[in-house]
Amino acid sequence: MKRKYFLAFLLVFLATSCLIVDFSFGKTVAGTVPNFDTGDTAWMIVASALVLLMTPGLGFFYGGMVGKKNVISTMLQSYVAMVVVTILWVVIGYGLSFGDSIYGIIGNPFKNLFFNNVGTSSYWKLAPTIPLLLFALFQAKFAIITPALVTGAFAERIRFWSYLLFIVLFVLFVYAPLTHMAWHPEGLFFKLGILDFAGGIAVHMSAGWAALAGAIFLGKRKEVSHNPARVTYVLLGTGLLWFGWFGFNAGSAFGANGLAVQALSTTTVAAAAAAMTWGFFDKINSRKFSALGLCIGAVVGLVAITPAAGFVSIPHAIFIGMISSVVSNVLVEKFPKGKIDDALDVFSCHGVGGMVGMLLTGFFASKEINPGIEHQGLIFGEYRLFFSHVFVLVIVSVFSFVMSYLLFYVVNLISPLRVSEEKEILGLDISQHGEYI
Repeated sequence: MKRKYFLAFLLVFLATSCLIVDFSFGKTVAGTVPNFDTGDTAWMIVASALVLLMTPGLGFFYGGMVGKKNVISTMLQSYVAMVVVTILWVVIGYGLSFGDSIYGIIGNPFKNLFFNNVGTSSYWKLAPTIPLLLFALFQAKFAIITPALVTGAFAERIRFWSYLLFIVLFVLFVYAPLTHMAWHPEGLFFKLGILDFAGGIAVHMSAGWAALAGAIFLGKRKEVSHNPARVTYVLLGTGLLWFGWFGFNAGSAFGANGLAVQALSTTTVAAAAAAMTWGFFDKINSRKFSALGLCIGAVVGLVAITPAAGFVSIPHAIFIGMISSVVSNVLVEKFPKGKIDDALDVFSCHGVGGMVGMLLTGFFASKEINPGIEHQGLIFGEYRLFFSHVFVLVIVSVFSFVMSYLLFYVVNLISPLRVSEEKEILGLDISQHGEYI
């Protein structure tokens, strides 16, 4: 009953705040409209839609892997992120990520509350050919999928309302500061010269380490072993993810230009190389060349190329896909599943894939591919970028894991994270949502 009244109050407060903020702050300040490029704008609208499609794709990808009594709940955890994080991003998330920098760590959200001063008459300084509002909406899709990625680690055992609270806190206290530090011109990592084209730090590393923290905090499932409910869902989800990833990576060029084409190309070949390598590596190790393995391999390649997409050549992208696939494959097999129940291997695939991608970006980044970078990779005889990436990788890993574990602890104090043993055995589809397939 208390929760019902609290939710009603929250909705009323949110609706009232929209009216008050709009009245007091007004619309985006009028002025001379910049000379936006229609081609860039059209492409970024499409790219934004593509990135949003990745979250339903992730829902199918994860939903097909769990047991039959948890398919709906697992998919819903991805879908609901589109709902909750979108509003959170508009209200405060964008400002925390891209607002005026506070010591290079976090943005000042007050200027951009409820997307105030975020309109079609101004632009982000690193994306001058598209409206600021479009840039902000494109970035919203990244914020949406990041907490959804975490859900695979604690699948089949988390309470829905506790999960909602966690994703809100995760976006505010983990995703937003990492985004600001990596992508804001005044951010600490940005000023160090770190190259992260489309989200190796803020998306994949943060999600991977949060997944490991969640798996440790929630403990093992009562029924760890089961057959995937729908391998066909996994195949469908992989296709949607791969398709959407073109917007994810090529869209991070912020224009319909040669850099976007390069990012699209490296994304394509890295995913294909990783999928092929995963299947062949399984066969070499006397395992079946499975549909599930092929799909996981493709996603690992997409993860690993994300930070490097606009900085490396196509042959180097193939190498990144192959290496990341082997590393993740080995870790999936060697991961201590008897002690840590990362249900869908989120850390081994997304977390480790993101870290491998960041390290290899520092190894292969080329001025010939992207003349805008200050330092090249280690293979070209320059060491500064690579060791900066190693340093930041350690900082991000510690921050993401410790902060995420702390958030799980706080959420658990407010609302218990784990369902009861009876509800877990019954399945989350019925116990949490009253639905079944």
